[in-house]
Amino acid sequence: MVRVLLPLALLLIAFWVYSIVDCALQPPTRHRGVSKPLWIVIVVLLPVIGGLMWFVVGRGRAQRQSAFRAPDDNPDFLGSLRSVSIADQDERIRRLEEELAALDAEGPDPDRGPRPPVTGDDDPDEHRRGSVA
Repeated sequence: MVRVLLPLALLLIAFWVYSIVDCALQPPTRHRGVSKPLWIVIVVLLPVIGGLMWFVVGRGRAQRQSAFRAPDDNPDFLGSLRSVSIADQDERIRRLEEELAALDAEGPDPDRGPRPPVTGDDDPDEHRRGSVA
């Protein structure tokens, strides 16, 4: 009988000490239900039951902090890029090439009129400056 009770007592004492240390070292934001000092009192005064209550009720999960991620590290952003298929991109490129070919086939813009050729000797601002003799 002593062979069973002694290891069980040591195990319960180790659990009690571990729950006290765990409760004391957790930041106050991870304590649910009551405040941190009250949880420590509960765990110390009710050795096994207080420890079980701490691990079942009192210990909150770690809050995952949402830090800024660069776009190439953000899976949501990368998933949105993959939603555009290669076929859609090829179709868009094909339509743009057709539009450019249609614009080239129309020729020069009739509203602008023909442009006079520019020679190296002609200065269009020469008459405005008064340098013409």
